[in-house]
Amino acid sequence: MEDVFSCNEILRENLLKILKMEARLITIQDIMQASSFLMEDARYVQESYRKEYLKAYNLAFITRIKEVKEHQPDDNEYLDVKEVQEAITLLINQEKEINGADGFDPAFFQIYKIISIYTTFILEEPVHPVGTPFPGGLKVKYDGKNYLCPVKERQKDNSGAVCGFCIAEQDPDTI
Repeated sequence: MEDVFSCNEILRENLLKILKMEARLITIQDIMQASSFLMEDARYVQESYRKEYLKAYNLAFITRIKEVKEHQPDDNEYLDVKEVQEAITLLINQEKEINGADGFDPAFFQIYKIISIYTTFILEEPVHPVGTPFPGGLKVKYDGKNYLCPVKERQKDNSGAVCGFCIAEQDPDTI
């Protein structure tokens, strides 16, 4: 993904090519390791929505790698290269911050980086898909016009979150 830093402009199709190259490096062992990491991490999630959490995160991140590899763009617009570069910088900084920390899983984080950029800039969807559960029974929603996140405002300045570049807006019902 670092190739993007040498670009003055970038077409959606070119970013997708970069993401496809990154996705092809993900092995079945990486996917199994990342899935195992999610299951281990979920033990800290409230039991009342653990199953829904695991399903949402497996669908949102793990199984989407195949989608990235097969995606055919339906438009080839120029993206805001500065926004793409800032998003990648945030992810690189997150990785540096947590790499080697207890609970860090490189396979999961590589998938997380690819999917975060893919959903935001290729699909123009929020990083967490509609229906993704959050504590308190809150979920990401789509109102027919905007994606609404129940935790955007509380997390947007969190250096460990992707909320800073996610296209979802704060759900006004959960402020």
